[in-house]
Amino acid sequence: MDGSEYKRDMNYITTRITEDGLDGYPVEAGRYRLAVARACPWANRAMIVRRLLGLEDAISMAMAGPTHDERSWTFDLDPDGKDPVLGIERLQEAYFARDPEYPRGITVPAIVDTRDGAVVTNDFAQMTLDLGSEWTRFQREGAPDLYPEALREEIDELDDYVLHNINNGVYEAGFATSQEAYEKAYRALWEALDVIEKRLGTRRYLMGSSITEADVRLFATLVRMDPVYYTHFKVGRQTIRSMPNLGGYLKDLFQTPGFGDTIDFQQIKEHYFVVHSQINPTQVVPVGPDMSWLLDAHDRDRFETDTWGPGGTAPEPPLKAEVVDPAHTPLHVVGR
Repeated sequence: MDGSEYKRDMNYITTRITEDGLDGYPVEAGRYRLAVARACPWANRAMIVRRLLGLEDAISMAMAGPTHDERSWTFDLDPDGKDPVLGIERLQEAYFARDPEYPRGITVPAIVDTRDGAVVTNDFAQMTLDLGSEWTRFQREGAPDLYPEALREEIDELDDYVLHNINNGVYEAGFATSQEAYEKAYRALWEALDVIEKRLGTRRYLMGSSITEADVRLFATLVRMDPVYYTHFKVGRQTIRSMPNLGGYLKDLFQTPGFGDTIDFQQIKEHYFVVHSQINPTQVVPVGPDMSWLLDAHDRDRFETDTWGPGGTAPEPPLKAEVVDPAHTPLHVVGR
């Protein structure tokens, strides 16, 4: 290719927060703050895992607004435009506290150490795995095992496939700057979605009867397909709603506590249609589509089901401060 293909920078700050504190950051309730944006699918995964595991009291959350400039995500949703705990206007400040010459993109999710205001990690993939394996002392009773030992090799293989062809595939199509690069990414995306459509014709979730890390990673992209990627990234072969298995699967997960209650469709649309001005120069945000179909009945319970796995239970409702604006979602959610 001639440089017209989109290539995501996958080099992250790989410092880990672990029980043994080997990297200098031990697991400690109340010390760290998870910086996210509801608009971002990569951050959405961390939000879902935090909810499913019941880590809200152990790890607080900083919520950036849906739009940003080339410098950084901003905390413009907070009073005075500053995160109330970190005291910063831009997430960029936390990255510079870690490295004053930080050379890469300012991304969410990121975990920040509240003691010095510096980013610990923005490695989205390892981050959620560590929330599941290193933070067990602070997980709720009945927290699901999202990365069971017996399935790890298969989960890793599927996650890699989904990452390159679906999670990142929509971006490769949307940001392609030649017809050839776009069509290559488009074909790879839909070939992969067809593979997953077939897979979900034999099981309720990607790994079988229970939710795993793999479902979290796919959901965050899938729920953005019809309202954004279909038109914005030019990947509209068909809607996810029209696909028997993927459409039912998406409805199923959206209605599952911890998934749909993290989704703010208005913020998602504002982010893509405003920030990506090279794709949408007018920055006009579409009113539709109506996403209330996600609350319709599905038939996924026709498969063997143990949603939360052995000993697992559904998470509690979200904290009141973290409930999505009712005008931005078809769900009716009451916080605790």
